[in-house]
Amino acid sequence: MSTHYPKKQSRRKRVRHLGFRARMKTTLGRKTINRKRKAGRRISPTGI
Repeated sequence: MSTHYPKKQSRRKRVRHLGFRARMKTTLGRKTINRKRKAGRRISPTGI
């Protein structure tokens, strides 16, 4: 039985999909960021 590794997504695709600027594009994304900030999480627009 061999080990199966999940498909590795590229960093660029990940950032474009889940990054700060991708979140800021949509209303729900902005709500998400504000919710995280209220919870005390530091959100920086530096990418990874």
